[in-house]
Amino acid sequence: MAKEIGAMVKLQIKGGAANPAPPIGPALGAKGVNIMEFCKQFNARTQDKAGKVIPVIITVYKDKSFEFILKNPPVAISLLELSKVKTGSKESNRLKVGNISWAQIREVAEAKMPDLNCFSIESAMSMVAGTARSLGLTVTGESPLKK
Repeated sequence: MAKEIGAMVKLQIKGGAANPAPPIGPALGAKGVNIMEFCKQFNARTQDKAGKVIPVIITVYKDKSFEFILKNPPVAISLLELSKVKTGSKESNRLKVGNISWAQIREVAEAKMPDLNCFSIESAMSMVAGTARSLGLTVTGESPLKK
């Protein structure tokens, strides 16, 4: 028989760096989850992605057991890494902080495709390009998207 779901918790944690301090401790402690067990499992599964921000969806069952699903790093963080910029622009429509090519946008879109709510790589690239523009990044080159 299937377990009854008690709660769903969404967090963004650096890979390989989960510890019981906030925000993890209070979020999971309130649901009755064994925080150290979660931290051990999370760190074991994200050793290869150390330092990258990993979104995680934790399903907490009524018997206080849990399962979690790891997602791909957020698009904004991937774009900032590729463009070698520390932060996005405060005024993205006026102040541009860096450049990114369509090839790099395709790379990010292909990596993030399972988490996006689109069916084609072109629509995923359009979403990623929009995020790049809102960060203050200039998209360089000829657009491969259909007009």
